[in-house]
Amino acid sequence: MRSYQTSIKLFCDYATDIRYDWNEQSARLFGSVFVQIVTELNRVTHSVPTETRPKKRPFTQNELQQLFDLADLEVVRIRESGRRGGLAAWRDAVALKTTYAWGLRSNEVRHLQFVDFSRNGSAPYFGDFGVLRVRWGKPPRGSAKKVRSVLTVWQWSVDVVRDWVEWGLEEFGDPITDLFPTSGGKIVGESHLWSKLRALVDELGFPPGLDIHSFRRSYATHLQYVEKFDATFVQHQMGHAHVSTTTGYTLLPDYQVLALKAAHERTLAAAQALIDEKRKS
Repeated sequence: MRSYQTSIKLFCDYATDIRYDWNEQSARLFGSVFVQIVTELNRVTHSVPTETRPKKRPFTQNELQQLFDLADLEVVRIRESGRRGGLAAWRDAVALKTTYAWGLRSNEVRHLQFVDFSRNGSAPYFGDFGVLRVRWGKPPRGSAKKVRSVLTVWQWSVDVVRDWVEWGLEEFGDPITDLFPTSGGKIVGESHLWSKLRALVDELGFPPGLDIHSFRRSYATHLQYVEKFDATFVQHQMGHAHVSTTTGYTLLPDYQVLALKAAHERTLAAAQALIDEKRKS
Protein backbone atom coordinates (compact mmCIF):
# COMPACT_ATOMS: atom_id res chain seq x y z
CA MET A 1 0.00 0.00 0.00
CA ARG A 2 2.83 2.41 0.82
CA SER A 3 4.48 1.64 -2.50
CA TYR A 4 1.21 2.35 -4.31
CA GLN A 5 0.75 5.63 -2.44
CA THR A 6 4.32 6.64 -3.21
CA SER A 7 3.69 6.15 -6.92
CA ILE A 8 0.63 8.38 -6.71
CA LYS A 9 2.50 11.00 -4.70
CA LEU A 10 5.36 11.12 -7.21
CA PHE A 11 2.90 11.56 -10.08
CA CYS A 12 1.10 14.37 -8.25
CA ASP A 13 4.43 16.04 -7.51
CA TYR A 14 5.21 15.92 -11.20
CA ALA A 15 1.77 17.14 -12.26
CA THR A 16 1.81 20.10 -9.86
CA ASP A 17 5.43 21.09 -10.51
CA ILE A 18 5.54 24.82 -11.27
CA ARG A 19 8.23 24.23 -13.90
CA TYR A 20 5.57 22.76 -16.19
CA ASP A 21 2.28 24.16 -17.42
CA TRP A 22 0.17 21.08 -16.66
CA ASN A 23 -2.09 22.94 -14.23
CA GLU A 24 -2.54 25.87 -16.60
CA GLN A 25 -3.51 23.58 -19.46
CA SER A 26 -5.78 21.49 -17.25
CA ALA A 27 -7.61 24.59 -15.98
CA ARG A 28 -8.09 25.87 -19.52
CA LEU A 29 -9.28 22.57 -20.99
CA PHE A 30 -11.16 20.99 -18.09
CA GLY A 31 -11.79 23.74 -15.56
CA SER A 32 -9.87 21.96 -12.79
CA VAL A 33 -6.26 21.60 -11.66
CA PHE A 34 -3.99 18.95 -10.22
CA VAL A 35 -3.43 18.78 -6.45
CA GLN A 36 -1.36 16.57 -4.18
CA ILE A 37 -3.73 14.03 -2.64
CA VAL A 38 -1.21 11.98 -0.62
CA THR A 39 -0.31 13.80 2.61
CA GLU A 40 0.92 12.96 6.09
CA LEU A 41 -2.72 12.81 7.20
CA ASN A 42 -3.70 9.91 4.96
CA ARG A 43 -0.43 8.16 4.20
CA VAL A 44 -0.05 4.58 5.44
CA THR A 45 2.67 4.31 8.07
CA HIS A 46 4.94 1.44 9.12
CA SER A 47 2.89 -1.09 11.05
CA VAL A 48 5.80 -3.21 12.31
CA PRO A 49 9.07 -2.24 14.00
CA THR A 50 11.24 -3.66 11.22
CA GLU A 51 10.78 -4.60 7.60
CA THR A 52 14.07 -6.35 7.08
CA ARG A 53 13.89 -8.85 4.27
CA PRO A 54 13.95 -12.42 5.58
CA LYS A 55 17.08 -13.39 3.65
CA LYS A 56 19.19 -10.71 5.37
CA ARG A 57 21.23 -11.97 8.31
CA PRO A 58 24.08 -11.03 10.66
CA PHE A 59 27.66 -12.20 10.34
CA THR A 60 28.82 -14.97 12.61
CA GLN A 61 31.87 -14.18 14.73
CA ASN A 62 33.98 -16.53 12.63
CA GLU A 63 32.81 -14.82 9.43
CA LEU A 64 33.66 -11.40 10.84
CA GLN A 65 37.17 -12.54 11.76
CA GLN A 66 37.75 -13.96 8.29
CA LEU A 67 36.35 -10.82 6.66
CA PHE A 68 38.51 -8.42 8.67
CA ASP A 69 41.60 -10.58 8.16
CA LEU A 70 41.04 -10.53 4.40
CA ALA A 71 40.50 -6.76 4.43
CA ASP A 72 43.87 -6.36 6.17
CA LEU A 73 45.48 -8.79 3.74
CA GLU A 74 44.16 -6.74 0.81
CA VAL A 75 46.20 -3.77 2.04
CA VAL A 76 49.34 -5.91 2.13
CA ARG A 77 48.66 -7.39 -1.32
CA ILE A 78 48.26 -3.96 -2.91
CA ARG A 79 51.40 -2.56 -1.31
CA GLU A 80 53.54 -5.57 -2.19
CA SER A 81 52.37 -5.46 -5.79
CA GLY A 82 53.49 -1.87 -6.14
CA ARG A 83 50.02 -0.71 -7.17
CA ARG A 84 48.35 2.44 -5.92
CA GLY A 85 45.40 2.13 -3.59
CA GLY A 86 46.95 0.78 -0.42
CA LEU A 87 45.86 3.79 1.62
CA ALA A 88 42.28 3.58 0.32
CA ALA A 89 42.18 -0.15 1.10
CA TRP A 90 43.34 0.58 4.66
CA ARG A 91 40.67 3.26 5.00
CA ASP A 92 37.99 0.83 3.78
CA ALA A 93 39.13 -1.88 6.19
CA VAL A 94 38.95 0.54 9.13
CA ALA A 95 35.53 1.82 7.99
CA LEU A 96 34.09 -1.71 7.87
CA LYS A 97 35.51 -2.56 11.30
CA THR A 98 34.17 0.70 12.73
CA THR A 99 30.72 -0.03 11.32
CA TYR A 100 30.61 -3.26 13.30
CA ALA A 101 32.45 -2.09 16.42
CA TRP A 102 29.94 0.69 17.14
CA GLY A 103 26.85 -0.79 15.44
CA LEU A 104 26.55 1.91 12.80
CA ARG A 105 24.49 2.39 9.68
CA SER A 106 26.38 3.04 6.44
CA ASN A 107 25.47 6.74 6.34
CA GLU A 108 26.48 7.14 9.97
CA VAL A 109 29.97 5.72 9.49
CA ARG A 110 30.56 7.71 6.28
CA HIS A 111 29.93 11.02 8.05
CA LEU A 112 32.07 10.34 11.10
CA GLN A 113 34.69 12.92 12.05
CA PHE A 114 37.61 12.63 14.43
CA VAL A 115 35.93 15.10 16.82
CA ASP A 116 33.01 12.68 17.28
CA PHE A 117 35.17 10.57 19.62
CA SER A 118 35.64 11.56 23.24
CA ARG A 119 36.64 10.14 26.62
CA ASN A 120 34.43 8.00 28.83
CA GLY A 121 35.13 8.80 32.49
CA SER A 122 33.90 5.34 33.49
CA ALA A 123 36.26 3.63 31.02
CA PRO A 124 39.50 5.66 31.02
CA TYR A 125 41.43 2.74 29.51
CA PHE A 126 39.85 3.56 26.12
CA GLY A 127 41.57 6.96 26.14
CA ASP A 128 40.13 9.48 23.68
CA PHE A 129 37.92 6.84 22.07
CA GLY A 130 35.59 5.87 24.91
CA VAL A 131 32.44 7.42 23.46
CA LEU A 132 31.35 7.91 19.86
CA ARG A 133 28.82 10.65 19.16
CA VAL A 134 26.79 9.67 16.11
CA ARG A 135 25.39 12.82 14.51
CA TRP A 136 23.92 11.39 11.33
CA GLY A 137 21.49 8.86 12.81
CA LYS A 138 18.34 7.80 11.02
CA PRO A 139 15.73 10.50 11.79
CA PRO A 140 12.02 10.11 12.52
CA ARG A 141 9.97 11.18 9.54
CA GLY A 142 10.01 14.95 9.10
CA SER A 143 12.70 15.48 11.75
CA ALA A 144 16.38 16.34 11.77
CA LYS A 145 19.10 13.69 11.96
CA LYS A 146 18.93 11.72 15.19
CA VAL A 147 21.95 12.11 17.49
CA ARG A 148 23.07 9.43 19.96
CA SER A 149 26.15 8.51 21.97
CA VAL A 150 27.55 4.99 21.64
CA LEU A 151 29.88 3.64 24.32
CA THR A 152 32.99 1.81 23.17
CA VAL A 153 32.91 -1.88 24.08
CA TRP A 154 36.06 -3.48 22.64
CA GLN A 155 39.70 -2.46 23.04
CA TRP A 156 40.61 -3.81 19.60
CA SER A 157 38.29 -1.26 17.97
CA VAL A 158 40.12 1.57 19.75
CA ASP A 159 43.46 0.25 18.50
CA VAL A 160 42.16 0.08 14.92
CA VAL A 161 40.83 3.65 14.88
CA ARG A 162 43.78 5.11 16.79
CA ASP A 163 46.30 3.65 14.33
CA TRP A 164 44.27 5.02 11.43
CA VAL A 165 44.02 8.49 12.96
CA GLU A 166 47.71 8.65 13.86
CA TRP A 167 49.22 7.10 10.72
CA GLY A 168 46.63 7.04 7.96
CA LEU A 169 44.63 10.26 7.97
CA GLU A 170 47.69 12.47 7.66
CA GLU A 171 48.33 10.98 4.22
CA PHE A 172 45.23 12.78 2.92
CA GLY A 173 46.67 16.20 3.77
CA ASP A 174 46.13 18.73 6.52
CA PRO A 175 43.76 19.63 8.03
CA ILE A 176 41.52 16.58 7.90
CA THR A 177 38.19 16.55 9.72
CA ASP A 178 36.41 13.55 8.18
CA LEU A 179 37.42 10.14 9.50
CA PHE A 180 37.07 8.41 6.13
CA PRO A 181 37.91 10.91 3.37
CA THR A 182 38.76 10.36 -0.28
CA SER A 183 41.71 11.78 -2.19
CA GLY A 184 39.28 14.25 -3.76
CA GLY A 185 38.37 15.77 -0.40
CA LYS A 186 34.94 14.17 -0.11
CA ILE A 187 33.72 11.40 2.20
CA VAL A 188 33.83 7.79 1.11
CA GLY A 189 30.75 6.79 -0.88
CA GLU A 190 28.16 4.29 0.29
CA SER A 191 28.30 2.42 -3.02
CA HIS A 192 32.07 2.15 -2.67
CA LEU A 193 31.81 0.57 0.78
CA TRP A 194 29.17 -1.83 -0.48
CA SER A 195 31.26 -2.89 -3.49
CA LYS A 196 34.28 -3.37 -1.22
CA LEU A 197 32.28 -5.57 1.13
CA ARG A 198 30.76 -7.47 -1.76
CA ALA A 199 34.22 -8.27 -3.18
CA LEU A 200 35.45 -9.53 0.20
CA VAL A 201 32.35 -11.64 0.82
CA ASP A 202 32.52 -13.14 -2.67
CA GLU A 203 36.21 -14.02 -2.29
CA LEU A 204 35.48 -15.76 1.01
CA GLY A 205 32.48 -17.60 -0.46
CA PHE A 206 30.10 -16.75 2.38
CA PRO A 207 26.41 -17.75 2.07
CA PRO A 208 24.05 -15.02 0.78
CA GLY A 209 22.14 -12.53 2.91
CA LEU A 210 25.02 -10.26 3.95
CA ASP A 211 25.25 -6.51 3.37
CA ILE A 212 26.54 -3.38 5.13
CA HIS A 213 23.62 -3.47 7.54
CA SER A 214 24.66 -7.01 8.57
CA PHE A 215 27.38 -5.39 10.70
CA ARG A 216 24.69 -3.62 12.73
CA ARG A 217 22.69 -6.84 13.06
CA SER A 218 25.83 -8.64 14.21
CA TYR A 219 26.68 -5.92 16.71
CA ALA A 220 23.30 -6.14 18.44
CA THR A 221 23.24 -9.93 18.44
CA HIS A 222 26.80 -10.33 19.73
CA LEU A 223 26.37 -7.73 22.48
CA GLN A 224 23.37 -9.51 23.92
CA TYR A 225 24.17 -13.18 23.39
CA VAL A 226 27.96 -13.29 23.41
CA GLU A 227 28.92 -10.38 25.66
CA LYS A 228 25.75 -10.85 27.81
CA PHE A 229 24.76 -7.17 27.88
CA ASP A 230 21.25 -6.27 28.98
CA ALA A 231 18.68 -5.66 26.22
CA THR A 232 18.15 -2.08 27.40
CA PHE A 233 21.87 -1.33 27.04
CA VAL A 234 21.82 -2.72 23.50
CA GLN A 235 18.71 -0.64 22.74
CA HIS A 236 20.44 2.59 23.74
CA GLN A 237 23.62 1.67 21.89
CA MET A 238 21.58 1.09 18.74
CA GLY A 239 19.58 4.29 19.18
CA HIS A 240 16.19 2.55 19.11
CA ALA A 241 13.18 4.28 20.64
CA HIS A 242 11.59 0.94 21.57
CA VAL A 243 13.17 -2.28 22.80
CA SER A 244 10.87 -4.21 20.44
CA THR A 245 12.88 -2.77 17.54
CA THR A 246 16.10 -4.02 19.12
CA THR A 247 14.74 -7.53 19.55
CA GLY A 248 14.16 -7.57 15.80
CA TYR A 249 17.96 -7.60 15.54
CA THR A 250 18.80 -9.76 18.53
CA LEU A 251 16.18 -12.37 17.65
CA LEU A 252 15.01 -13.12 21.19
CA PRO A 253 13.96 -10.70 23.93
CA ASP A 254 15.18 -11.37 27.46
CA TYR A 255 11.87 -12.62 28.78
CA GLN A 256 11.82 -15.46 26.24
CA VAL A 257 15.33 -16.53 27.20
CA LEU A 258 14.47 -16.40 30.90
CA ALA A 259 11.19 -18.26 30.39
CA LEU A 260 12.95 -21.04 28.49
CA LYS A 261 15.66 -21.26 31.14
CA ALA A 262 13.02 -21.49 33.89
CA ALA A 263 11.20 -24.27 32.03
CA HIS A 264 14.43 -26.24 31.67
CA GLU A 265 15.22 -25.80 35.35
CA ARG A 266 11.75 -27.07 36.32
CA THR A 267 12.18 -30.11 34.09
CA LEU A 268 15.61 -30.89 35.52
CA ALA A 269 14.36 -30.42 39.08
CA ALA A 270 11.43 -32.79 38.47
CA ALA A 271 13.75 -35.39 36.94
CA GLN A 272 16.17 -35.11 39.86
CA ALA A 273 13.29 -35.51 42.33
CA LEU A 274 12.26 -38.79 40.63
CA ILE A 275 15.83 -40.05 40.79
CA ASP A 276 16.12 -39.19 44.49
CA GLU A 277 12.78 -40.88 45.22
CA LYS A 278 13.87 -44.08 43.47
CA ARG A 279 17.12 -44.13 45.39
CA LYS A 280 15.27 -43.83 48.69
CA SER A 281 12.92 -46.69 47.82
